[in-house]
Amino acid sequence: MAEEKKGLEDLKELTTGTAAATDGAVATDDASAAPVEPKIDAQGRSYATGKRKNAIARVWIKPGAGRITVNGRDWGTYFARPVLRMIINQPFEAAERKDQYDVVCTVTGGGLSGQAGAVRHGISKALITFEPTLRPVLKKGGFLTRDSRVVERKKYGKAKARRSFQFSKR
Repeated sequence: MAEEKKGLEDLKELTTGTAAATDGAVATDDASAAPVEPKIDAQGRSYATGKRKNAIARVWIKPGAGRITVNGRDWGTYFARPVLRMIINQPFEAAERKDQYDVVCTVTGGGLSGQAGAVRHGISKALITFEPTLRPVLKKGGFLTRDSRVVERKKYGKAKARRSFQFSKR
């Protein structure tokens, strides 16, 4: 605080001095930063929780032939609509890991669309815990972001969340 630099040359000197100081800090951070380790349990599985609307999916993945089991049933019978099956497969296709992992998940709450979104979110997070190198690909695809949109609650004096009761002039 004793001397304040006011000229452009002084300012340039000041910025190069701070840049040199930060370069040294960055170099030490890279050296100390270890690669992220995968989190795999004793059975060789990786776990994650996915959420969408009111649905919550607990997802376990492990290397396998690409079988997906939802609540003890085959995913083709649980999610009968092709759109829902496509939603669930999106993380595998983005990461180019189709038919390489077996998925076992339990889903509660919400409807089928919300449950499919929750399973997709859980699969994406479980893939990252199994293979941390897939994070940039899945993040770019938007599979790691929890879709926080939920149904708005009903208000008193209203028929629904915002709809008023029908007005009658007479």
